[in-house]
Amino acid sequence: MYLQQLSVINFKNYAEAGLTFSEGVNVFTGNNGAGKTNLLDAIHYLSLCKSYFNPIDSQQIKQGEEFFIITGNFNKNGNQDAVACSVKRNQKKQFKRNKKDYQRLADHIGLFPLVMVSPYDISIIIEGSEERRKFIDNVISQTDNQYLDELIVYNKVLVNRNALLKLIADTGRYDPHLLEVLDEQLTVSGNLIFEKRKAFMESFTEIFNKHYQYLSDNAERVELIYESQLFQADIASLLKKNIEKDRVLERTTSGIHKDDLLFAIHGMPMKKFGSQGQQKSFLIALKLAQYSFLDQKNGFKPILLLDDIFDKLDDQRVTQLMQMISNHDFGQVFITDTNVNRVKNIFSEIGVDIKLFKVKGGEIDA
Repeated sequence: MYLQQLSVINFKNYAEAGLTFSEGVNVFTGNNGAGKTNLLDAIHYLSLCKSYFNPIDSQQIKQGEEFFIITGNFNKNGNQDAVACSVKRNQKKQFKRNKKDYQRLADHIGLFPLVMVSPYDISIIIEGSEERRKFIDNVISQTDNQYLDELIVYNKVLVNRNALLKLIADTGRYDPHLLEVLDEQLTVSGNLIFEKRKAFMESFTEIFNKHYQYLSDNAERVELIYESQLFQADIASLLKKNIEKDRVLERTTSGIHKDDLLFAIHGMPMKKFGSQGQQKSFLIALKLAQYSFLDQKNGFKPILLLDDIFDKLDDQRVTQLMQMISNHDFGQVFITDTNVNRVKNIFSEIGVDIKLFKVKGGEIDA
């Protein structure tokens, strides 16, 4: 699978641009702020219906304009698919495949899988557990539509349950029957999500370890551990046990929305004890494991986006990563870098052809 063509209108700093890509390695070069990463984000929109960096669609519209449009043509096993995303201020986002509107954006997720590696990924390590749950959900959702559906249901019920807990606190009126109905709904979806996360982590952890050891040349011992309250008790029991605590705090304190991933190096938290280089290697290994997992599950290679990573890795890790590309471990790849000569030299040394795009102030020279 690969993206043949991309067009954008009024997207971020682009008034209008159209590009045709190679099936292999495509490189966007230019100064910081030129718009290289914006092109990666446009590709991310076509695959996953949203920006990688900002959840507010209207903020992606070029300043002074009222809408943006992103279109692209994918080739998947010889079949052509035209995908279009459009956003107008104060209107609902529209998403189409082959000129047909989606009733639910969730139905698009997984058709054109994608993995993004970005400096912003450090939030997975240094921020709270929500970032790590998002990572798990992103990977599984691209291979399992039922998982995404149950996640949507769970989150809606969770919002309703928290609203009810607040209402009980505000009014003093306690309706145990209504709370019981919500608990049953949370239990059904929560159990299914937990089982899928647990099965995913069993296979994903092994893939991750192989990638990290390859990148670090077996220099460190790292761990990736799935933590969930549901390992201790089922969700129905947890909800009943913690009802008084929930009423006091006016929110649901137990369930799969409290799950987390533990990142460790030599038995210590990666966040506190990992060097910058070790944290970067950990993150890239996570993303490469995501890539391998999607490849195995879908039977075809996802698109890989590498945003400004050459500045973030030492020479050894860059060499290891580029060697993987030269060994055809990846399909279509998109890379951004400020140094055009560095990119040319790296790929010349490993004998891989690239298609180069020079970006300057929202203009592109192929």
